[in-house]
Amino acid sequence: MLKDSPAFSGFSVNDTQKAKQFYEEVLGVPVEESPMGLTLKLKTMDVFIYLKEDHTPASFTILNFPVNDIDQMFDGLRSKGVIFEKYDNMHQDEKGITRGRSANMGPDIAWFKDPAGNILSILQDT
Repeated sequence: MLKDSPAFSGFSVNDTQKAKQFYEEVLGVPVEESPMGLTLKLKTMDVFIYLKEDHTPASFTILNFPVNDIDQMFDGLRSKGVIFEKYDNMHQDEKGITRGRSANMGPDIAWFKDPAGNILSILQDT
């Protein structure tokens, strides 16, 4: 029934201007602003960001960014002030990257948060 619908995803933040600045200036993602919120203009889809006064950050990864070189992207984001998360039992290296590819256990992945506390990741599969 909905297979032809131009579906999109969305999530909330507590400050759209901080989110706009972070996604545009730190992550380099094009952002369109409208009276209803923000739209991330990603290569594969649009993602809607809306203001929610009583916003609670997602406790799971809401957006994954596949990259060609996770170490290069990690270093680049860190140089822009991004702080990467460390999780118990995720077998992260000294940087904070889980090296799944070398163990044949999924992608290499590192997690970080946007200014509203939502969890994002960069990951390298190949």
